[in-house]
Amino acid sequence: MDQLATLVSDISGFVWNNLLLYILVLTGIIFSIRLKFIQVRKFGEGMRRVFGGINLFGKQADKDGMSSFQALATAIAAQVGTGNIAGCATALISGGPGAIFWMWLSAFFGMATIYGEAVLAQKFKTRSETGEVIGGPVYYIRQAFKGGFGKFLAGFFAVAIILALGLMGNMVQSNSIGDAFYNAFGANKLIVGIIIAAIAAFIFLGGMKRIASVTEKMVPIMAALYIVGSLVVIIANIKNIPNVFYQIFVGAFNPTAVLGGAAGITVKAAMRFGVARGLFSNEAGMGSTPHAHAVAKVDKPEDQGIVAMIGVFLDTFVVLTLTALVILSTNSLGSGAEGVALAQLAFSKVFGNFGGVFIAICLLFFAFSTIIGWYFFGEQNIKYLFGQKAVKIYALLVVIFVIIGSTLKVDLVWNLSDLFNGIMVFPNLLALLALSGLVVAISRGKDK
Repeated sequence: MDQLATLVSDISGFVWNNLLLYILVLTGIIFSIRLKFIQVRKFGEGMRRVFGGINLFGKQADKDGMSSFQALATAIAAQVGTGNIAGCATALISGGPGAIFWMWLSAFFGMATIYGEAVLAQKFKTRSETGEVIGGPVYYIRQAFKGGFGKFLAGFFAVAIILALGLMGNMVQSNSIGDAFYNAFGANKLIVGIIIAAIAAFIFLGGMKRIASVTEKMVPIMAALYIVGSLVVIIANIKNIPNVFYQIFVGAFNPTAVLGGAAGITVKAAMRFGVARGLFSNEAGMGSTPHAHAVAKVDKPEDQGIVAMIGVFLDTFVVLTLTALVILSTNSLGSGAEGVALAQLAFSKVFGNFGGVFIAICLLFFAFSTIIGWYFFGEQNIKYLFGQKAVKIYALLVVIFVIIGSTLKVDLVWNLSDLFNGIMVFPNLLALLALSGLVVAISRGKDK
């Protein structure tokens, strides 16, 4: 099993580091240029739409879809996960402080990519056999490529995302929760997994209405909790912040000047790990969040595209950045701690023993919200492949995987999830590039 895990990890690493990173960033640059940097021009409007639409008890989702904010909350629920803590720590360890600069840069271009995804998802949304609004990449892939080729690409994407996110991805999310609660409280991982699975099942079986109701409440609360906790640590170390930004900007182009030659980190490493962790966290171009944005009730497709951009901003420029500032301002990098343990160490320098508990609570919110979002994305593709009749079977499988995942060492599952996550991106990016002209036309009001 260890050899298989290593093989899958090597293949996944090749797909991500030698192909996807460049294609994802290039796609973001193309959309940015063709849309005249819409992420800058429409940023203010996007913020007004998001923060003007926040409502913890908003209009309930129905067969006509979700409110724009509910759709964004469902997307952010999936975007903000364990990667915002563990992923950021990994980027800092492997790429140095300079990785954060490249993380920001990739997210900036990713905002244009996710705009295109949301616009196309809105444009080609349809209804399921039960009359519910449904949408996602499979529908615009079929529009981009007609005939058998388009049908194959759409089917390939659907299978990959069900495996990568709905099943294996949710397995590793529950594993993160189990580990965090075991480390913080000595809790039994299986019992934690069963509780998480039971709550998840209750939400899944309530359909789109219950998913929307939960995410619109959970996302603002979990974001506020983490932001406040992070700001307390940052303010306690405010004198170190100027040096932190020096490390980030200088380290992006000259890691040796920040870390010394012994660290062995190059500009290429800073760029690779920063871009990889940023894109993996905010999911721009990966084809996941369009499932949520497709079901938003908005007047025009571009309205949800503008809102979708803010999801990337909040995920990377706010949550991921706060994690980086906490770790760097507390001088925790280089301690030998890795992943979640590095974040726990950083918070513990201000919060004491409560630092580990705080991260465990945040991870519970982050990982559980991701389980809900990823379940929803997989469900949309189950409906595409098998129809409504298969949804309950899929929900049961996810619940079983959540329970199993909470107890296992899941290196192989993580690696398989990463691999399928990478593979599913290719059909999505092909369709995005093929339909980029349509996105431009819609944005200019020339597509009727």
